[in-house]
Amino acid sequence: MVFHWVYFNYYSKKNSFYFYLINLFLLILVLFIGKEINGARAWISYKVFNFQPSEFMKLALILYLSKITNDFRINKKHEFLYILKCILIVLLPSILVFLEPDTGAIIFYILILIAILFSSNIRKRWLIIGFILFALFISSFIYMYIFEQDLLINLIGTSLFYRMDRLINFKDGSGMQINNALTTIGNAGFFGHGIQKNLLYVPEFPTDFAFTLFISIFGFIGGITLLLAYFIINIFFINKMFFIKQKEYKCFIHAFIYIFIFSQIQNILMNLSLMPIMGIPLPFLSYGGSNMIVYFIMIGIILNIVKKKKQVKI
Repeated sequence: MVFHWVYFNYYSKKNSFYFYLINLFLLILVLFIGKEINGARAWISYKVFNFQPSEFMKLALILYLSKITNDFRINKKHEFLYILKCILIVLLPSILVFLEPDTGAIIFYILILIAILFSSNIRKRWLIIGFILFALFISSFIYMYIFEQDLLINLIGTSLFYRMDRLINFKDGSGMQINNALTTIGNAGFFGHGIQKNLLYVPEFPTDFAFTLFISIFGFIGGITLLLAYFIINIFFINKMFFIKQKEYKCFIHAFIYIFIFSQIQNILMNLSLMPIMGIPLPFLSYGGSNMIVYFIMIGIILNIVKKKKQVKI
């Protein structure tokens, strides 16, 4: 009943917009009163209560963009304005989380935008134009990063260079964090070392490196079992995506699957030094209440869609 209320109240145009505005306000608020952890001011804290607004913005974006897309499907007018509106809606929170800084959240917001646009049935030429513009932007940024660093610093400051170094140099083997993680995984054996024995200290063990911690406890067999469990869950939701025929629900499910599977791939490969360390938690395993609550709400909404799909009209 709770998830039913969340979905069919916030999914209306009026309430989804207010839900988005509330989360936008919280992203602004966290820049001033947020609790700083590991150099990022991304948490609002009151005594024992902590939450991360950027996580709840994922849900707000999916709900609000889905409703806008459903309205567009009905009218089928002003396609360019619809795309521009979606981009602006995603751009505002992206700028705010960039200031925290939280690079991982920006990636999720972009993935949500891509998922929504792909499921909106816009003409393919807009997707091609968008891809070309994005490629030009990335190319220009890389050029300035390599050849015009002074200009780039004047435009966006110096903090970005630290984040870029993490993205570019993650394979140079110089980080204690990833080296200890790889050593821990390599020494876990088939059955691990149990809960009380961690071979090496790895910063952010319960969050970013929860996969490494899991392997150290349960070993190679436990890791294979975990990957199999994620595979089964992914297949379940992908099946639901094709099972639900109503177009008004497609956007929400598409966006959820994009970010859910990406979280798994990025976090696990990050733990194996195959992708940059970006602070992206592993769903349902990494410590963090905000991330887990948001995923549970999304899953609850999808299960309610499956259950009520013939009874509810928006």
